Amino acid sequence: MRIGIIGAGPIGSIISKKLVKNEHDVKMADARGIEHLEGKEFAGTPVRIEDAIKNIEVLIISLPTKVLPSIRNIIDQVGEEVIIVDTSNYYPFRDGIIEEIENGTVESVWVSNQLGKPVIKAFNNLLAYTLENEGTSENSRRIAMAVAGNDPSQKQVVIDIVNELGFDTVDSGSLSDSWRQQPGTPAYCTELTKEELTNALKKANKEKAPLLRDKVMERFAELFAEKKEGELSHKDIVNINRETYNS
Repeated sequence: MRIGIIGAGPIGSIISKKLVKNEHDVKMADARGIEHLEGKEFAGTPVRIEDAIKNIEVLIISLPTKVLPSIRNIIDQVGEEVIIVDTSNYYPFRDGIIEEIENGTVESVWVSNQLGKPVIKAFNNLLAYTLENEGTSENSRRIAMAVAGNDPSQKQVVIDIVNELGFDTVDSGSLSDSWRQQPGTPAYCTELTKEELTNALKKANKEKAPLLRDKVMERFAELFAEKKEGELSHKDIVNINRETYNS
């Protein structure tokens, strides 16, 4: 497939490598300019953001939530046939307070409104380490990813891509349902199987999620202050997420 990616952070870069390995045609762009791709470890062709959206079938946007309104003028030029994938997660400490989200608008619904285009929510409920290292073949015990959106055919394309990259999927419903895979929910970065993820999505509590999200971030800040860098393992992070988000 012909795939454009905007955002060469950890998630965008890892996705690019896996897609190229599977022989997809990938273009990578940075929202700030092509010069910001220098020194980044990604796969595919580095291009200007204006070129990342041309002659593609899927556009993956992997940017901090606060940045997304700034690319509206670019997304306005994206063809109606292109599937747009939103990987973002809202964190007030990084993104600032977004009042609409704070008042209950689902994160990816807000993103879709800002971009003026429908989006599929995916690649947001796995850690970068998980995405890079834990993908396995279909015949093995697999970690699952949640995929939400309003267009079943677009969702299926994304589900097929996720499967190809080594993960099972759970259709988590419409875009309005995607709060169930946002930070603070049992489905978020807890490395679950398909059956476990299905149950976790059902258990999500919309009111508690922001409180648990912030509780985890406070816990990580305390642990990083107590430990030397590198002593908090990936397994530690997953376990803390599981313990807190299921409380």
